[in-house]
Amino acid sequence: MIEASNLTVERGGRTILQDYSITLDRGRTLAVLGANGVGKTTLISTLIGVLKPRSGRLRIGGQVGFVPQLFEAPFSYSALDIALMGRARHLGLFGAPGRRDYEITRHYLGLLGIHHLEPQAFNSLSGGQRQLVMIAQALASECELLVLDEPCAALDYKNQDKVLGLLEHLRQAHGMTIVFSTHMPQHAVEIASDVLLMTSGSSYICGPAANALSAENLTVLYDLPIARADFAGVGKHTYAPLFRHDGAHHDAG
Repeated sequence: MIEASNLTVERGGRTILQDYSITLDRGRTLAVLGANGVGKTTLISTLIGVLKPRSGRLRIGGQVGFVPQLFEAPFSYSALDIALMGRARHLGLFGAPGRRDYEITRHYLGLLGIHHLEPQAFNSLSGGQRQLVMIAQALASECELLVLDEPCAALDYKNQDKVLGLLEHLRQAHGMTIVFSTHMPQHAVEIASDVLLMTSGSSYICGPAANALSAENLTVLYDLPIARADFAGVGKHTYAPLFRHDGAHHDAG
């Protein structure tokens, strides 16, 4: 589904990514983690075709759906209108949405529990509600590869759980391939089969989450002590920072 070999990407005349090689098979979920400014958004922009690599090879198999981190509609569209835009690739240049297009779009709005937002102006919604509508838009496109830029950044815990559960369902039940960036290692623990830990524009670890997602690797990634905590009786674990509170200045990356 994704094959990137020796990928080098420039932005604004500056090399952001250098010699990145990533392979992700169909039906797997890749979580992308890294400090601010390390190039996560540049990588995502390259995967969805917004940026072209300076060198290297990139092959994407299947249609791509994209969920940006922030989006504001330029006109007064309803939430349903915005979600329905996901059907554009199925309509042709001058096509108008039909009954099936509305059914598919409303199906995903319902799955996300936001069908009641349909008539409301998109720009009047909260940041979290907008994010859910944009996820519904991407899913309505019936994509094979779903790429999300920090999909849970504006969501409360309940809606984070809803989105993570839906992504895992799409992978398991429909074989969808998913790539998402996050600052929350726990999201990778919950649903990622693979992780990409971006230490810098030229240094990274990419591999199965069971091997690559560790306290040691996360400590290097964030330049901060990270510890693993296991929850007795439920077979789950998480990672948490051991904040130093030393007053020292650390670059954001």
